[in-house]
Amino acid sequence: MKRGRPSLRNQLKPEILKVLEEAQVPLTINSICKRLSERLNRKISWNTIRKYLFELIEFEQVQAIKTLHSKEKNKDGLTLYTLKK
Repeated sequence: MKRGRPSLRNQLKPEILKVLEEAQVPLTINSICKRLSERLNRKISWNTIRKYLFELIEFEQVQAIKTLHSKEKNKDGLTLYTLKK
């Protein structure tokens, strides 16, 4: 029998996928963070969500969409995340 606290990775990755599946539009890390914090009733760090999103991108489950900066040319704006089709 394993002892200790269960891995947050095993809990958050499926929850991130559920949030993206329920969303009708691509989401930012902040919006994913807010929705997960409400769903799980605990504070989830922005950096934690970012780390797991990058892992999900590597496994080709999530797609990152980079937008253009609204005021400055040749700069990236927001990065939005959605399920990969």
